[in-house]
Amino acid sequence: MDHHAYRQALAATLAGHEQPFPEAELEARCRRLRERMAGVGLEALLLTDPADLHYLTGYHTFEVSVHACLVVTAERLVLQVPSIETGPAVVTARVDEVIGYRWEGLEEVVDPLAELLTPFRAIGLDAMSAGLRHGVVSALQARLGAERFRVDGGALLDRLRIVKSDFELACLRESARLSGLGIRAAREVIAPGVSDQAVAAEGARAMLAAGSEFMSLQPIVTTGARSGTIHVNHKRRIIGADEPVFLEFGAAYQRYTAPMMHTVVAGRASAEMQALRDACREIFEALCRAMRPGNSFDAAARAGEASLAPLADRVFFSGVFGYAVGAQFPPSWVEGTGFIARGQTRAFEADMVFHLPLCLRLPGRFGVGMSDTVRVTPAGGEPLTDNPWELHETG
Repeated sequence: MDHHAYRQALAATLAGHEQPFPEAELEARCRRLRERMAGVGLEALLLTDPADLHYLTGYHTFEVSVHACLVVTAERLVLQVPSIETGPAVVTARVDEVIGYRWEGLEEVVDPLAELLTPFRAIGLDAMSAGLRHGVVSALQARLGAERFRVDGGALLDRLRIVKSDFELACLRESARLSGLGIRAAREVIAPGVSDQAVAAEGARAMLAAGSEFMSLQPIVTTGARSGTIHVNHKRRIIGADEPVFLEFGAAYQRYTAPMMHTVVAGRASAEMQALRDACREIFEALCRAMRPGNSFDAAARAGEASLAPLADRVFFSGVFGYAVGAQFPPSWVEGTGFIARGQTRAFEADMVFHLPLCLRLPGRFGVGMSDTVRVTPAGGEPLTDNPWELHETG
């Protein structure tokens, strides 16, 4: 059978069988988005980020490298997927219509989209989405007229996604629990002579065994001098005596991720390692005090910078004190809807959730990282993860 017959056969028995969200949750999300679209004069919105599609419809798949999109109008949700994604579209998504194209037939993408969008004069795009393909957009603009398209559409949904519902907070708490299990399991196998691969494998095993879905980022494990380099990962290195082992894990639950960083020393920690751990804690406390509704992201970042100042010339820090997290897909668990950094003028709102990735690195020597995923409350930042905030020593 072709993908059209496959869709019909699945729909007869398994339609919506793996929908992750309550009906009322999806209704509320779509209603708020449509209200915002009407407020800025958008008649249709073309979305291509896998996390946006998931947020509005429940659609999820591990194959996010192919073109897929969602058209949102005042009346309908229409999901376009390739033939190989027909199954996930039918069993996971809540939409009014699924339109397919042959996986190998990219020329079949534009015609149905153009037909669908023809009635609308103001169409929003998310210009910053990694899934927005130039070939698709340029063909649509050539067919319908570039003047119909506005590139600020993604910001409408970002402003909704960054504030979490009770349902989303429950998903993040469960991810936090699973991430903590992974950290603790990995910690138990760390010792001189053990490979970084074995540590990552044990952490992944524990999270998957406890219920994590496929993760948006694999477990991150670096040892010794490699822990002083940002964004490298396990690579068959053997842990040496008294070396720090940096861990950063994020389990996925209904695609929601609450990451956590932790550092373990395979032996005894030096005074310099302890000093970096203490600095991480001071920055964390300053950030949590500043993460109150009404305060700006910039103000919180400046509070973090003030705590970091005594070490700022000696250590490398990314400059981002926090980033929003929620439902996400590979290759990253970073939601992209907000960053706690200098110059970010948006104000905190209750139930925003951020990972605070506090890792201080001495290039070529080592790094120490400690973090929690934190919810914004009227009293400040409240951790969802359960980092013990001690530099765990095995010796």
